[in-house]
Amino acid sequence: MGLRIHFVVDPQGWFCMGLIIFVWLFNTIFIPKIILFPHYEEGHISAVTILCYYIFALFCIVSLVRASVADPGRLPESPKIPNTERDFWELCNKCNMMRPKRSHHCSRCGHCVRRMDHHCPWINNCVGEDNHWLFLQLCFYTELLSSYTLLLDFCHCYYFEPLKKVNWDLFVFRHELALTRISTFMGLIMLVGISGLFYTQLIGIFNKEDAPKQRKGWSAIPKKRRRIHWVGVNCPLFELLLSVKGQLALSGMEPGHDKYRKTGKLL
Repeated sequence: MGLRIHFVVDPQGWFCMGLIIFVWLFNTIFIPKIILFPHYEEGHISAVTILCYYIFALFCIVSLVRASVADPGRLPESPKIPNTERDFWELCNKCNMMRPKRSHHCSRCGHCVRRMDHHCPWINNCVGEDNHWLFLQLCFYTELLSSYTLLLDFCHCYYFEPLKKVNWDLFVFRHELALTRISTFMGLIMLVGISGLFYTQLIGIFNKEDAPKQRKGWSAIPKKRRRIHWVGVNCPLFELLLSVKGQLALSGMEPGHDKYRKTGKLL
């Protein structure tokens, strides 16, 4: 059965997704013109290097489109609940609809999603039961493409021999250094951000926890300190530290808590 189409009308999501497409277009257009084709013509690289880059770029944009339009697991308006499964369903207090447990209501989309992980503005869609694997696939291909782009930028500046046969009057070669630096900057942001997000996703899968369940341990932490954001992606190291601190606060074993003073235990 094919994937069901799910389109979210959200200008903020369109803007975020447009930024991702801009980064993809920038590197897909300028990296071959500045690095791949000139170095191939002078015999510094093989055709396999160019082919691999376009394959990674194609996989990345296809994964982005699939993750953004795939149905994350939206519940129908009048779901048919088998009698044997009624104990595993609950009423949503926001949309007044019955939903399976571990489903969550997305305020951005306006409906409940089965096993919802989070709403991602960068794909303008929720990440749920039916498209979670597509989101992980997108993270993997984005990491692959970003790493490959950074490797090409590094080799172009410090490893490959200088180009001798190019026309330096062309725009791309007159501003070669600036374009390469922009590509490197965007590649670093994408790689660090996606790596952090991919790491938290894998930790949640291995621990069999979704994002809303992971956030419950942070409810004792003030909102200003609860989550650390960097370019829209949670930093995994701070997420881990704050999660441990939240668990200590809930159990009363955080330094300064009354229960901590009575027991005198150090964790």
